[in-house]
Amino acid sequence: MSDFSIRLARREDAEAFHAVEEDAAGLLREEPSLAGIPVPPSTSAEEYRTTIARGQCLAATVSEDVVGFAAAGRVGRELHLHELSVARAHQGKRIGATLLTALKIDAANSGLRAITLNTYRDIAWNGPFYARHGFVEVENFEGRDHLAQSLKDAIAFGLPAERRCAMICFLD
Repeated sequence: MSDFSIRLARREDAEAFHAVEEDAAGLLREEPSLAGIPVPPSTSAEEYRTTIARGQCLAATVSEDVVGFAAAGRVGRELHLHELSVARAHQGKRIGATLLTALKIDAANSGLRAITLNTYRDIAWNGPFYARHGFVEVENFEGRDHLAQSLKDAIAFGLPAERRCAMICFLD
């Protein structure tokens, strides 16, 4: 039995989503291989309220406190994972993996065919983590303009192109 639970996110979780993302982003700021590379700003609570209202976000809670989340949105017949974050004090407890598994189940039950995302290909809790959960790098962006645009935006922000990738997990 775990000490956390997963539920559909509620609009009132938006502030906690922002705080959890801000906390987890500290890992990127402290990653030696990213020294001198900007960390994108955390998503605002207002933006999270809008994303949550679309009904595809999950929250991980401990005693009703949000300690992790998956923020996603539909793009055609796929679900794009915008952010998966777990508060640093709660990392290492499989919360992120459980959120990802629950997101896959929810997406499949909703008739979606895949989950997509953009991430660092070489940071352990990014690309390798997602690869262990069935994601593969996208090589052909045909029909997935959102992925190509998201990568372009990340690079324009100053993230290193050679270290970024788009990934997909098919839900069949």
